[in-house]
Amino acid sequence: MATQNDRIQKNTPGSINQDFEQELRDHIRYFSTKSKEEISERIEELEKEWNMDRMLITNASSLAGFGLILGLTVHKNWFILPGVVMTFLLQHGVQGWCPPLPLFRKLGVRSFKEIDRERFALKYLRGDFSNISGEGRDLAIDVYEAVSK
Repeated sequence: MATQNDRIQKNTPGSINQDFEQELRDHIRYFSTKSKEEISERIEELEKEWNMDRMLITNASSLAGFGLILGLTVHKNWFILPGVVMTFLLQHGVQGWCPPLPLFRKLGVRSFKEIDRERFALKYLRGDFSNISGEGRDLAIDVYEAVSK
């Protein structure tokens, strides 16, 4: 079983993971030349960004609720929908994969770990880690690499 930290990446095609990695590096390089205020705005955006688990849980509960309502009001065959959706959610919880995952990844939904790595690198650029010596975007990339492991 994959750990919480890497199960989404392990169940995502390498090309999509590489795209996410390049995007993270590009964001770090871009914000290395920006003001603390601009970096803080980006960190606030990251705090609000929906990660894969949140997206899957929200969609699963919405579809399950929809199926329950239709099962009660339209036809009992609709009760199949919550069963299927909950099976997918269980599969994701155990294996880190479920049928909607590839679609959400292609749409750009990142894992919590991917979002968090960008957040930590930006916090470094903003000066939050004053006990780390050095400066510039190369060191920010080093910090990014360190929190990637």
